[in-house]
Amino acid sequence: MADANATTNGDAETALIIAVPDAEDSVRAFRDEYDPSAAAGVPAHVTLLYPFKPFAEIDGDVLDTLRQCFARFEPLVFSLKETRRFPGVLYLAPDPSDPFRQLTLAIWDLFPETPPYGGRHDDIVPHLCIAQVADEERLDRIAADYARASHGTLPIQTTATEVTLIDNRTGRWQTHTAFGLAGC
Repeated sequence: MADANATTNGDAETALIIAVPDAEDSVRAFRDEYDPSAAAGVPAHVTLLYPFKPFAEIDGDVLDTLRQCFARFEPLVFSLKETRRFPGVLYLAPDPSDPFRQLTLAIWDLFPETPPYGGRHDDIVPHLCIAQVADEERLDRIAADYARASHGTLPIQTTATEVTLIDNRTGRWQTHTAFGLAGC
């Protein structure tokens, strides 16, 4: 997620996420210290699409299109059982990950002007961020600390029943709209 210091106008950012409240106890202390999005109000989550549309472009038609899109998908039953890394990022990998990719691709298909990660990365890698630290040696220490702290708490088995549209128009990320997946 990006900086929480958004304007209160239509230039504010939005994102589509799967909140994962069942992971909060496992990751909260690490996210609070090492993930700027946590301090900006974003819960433990797997991002589906960020950035999405600017806040000024979110209207009834966009919301209806998203609602119809997500109604086609069953709830996602998944686990978070292992940590992985990108450069500067420690994360939990959802298993299976393909349903998250399918959701991302479905949104992108409907809104082609909103590529995943703003088009900065070629691959869609679903993940729940634990820490973002540029110094890789420090990230090694954080990973070791998380491995000790999470011992016996992983895997986290959970079910996602909704997709959440969040925005940062107030300077903090907040829920705009929650969309139920099929039957939810």
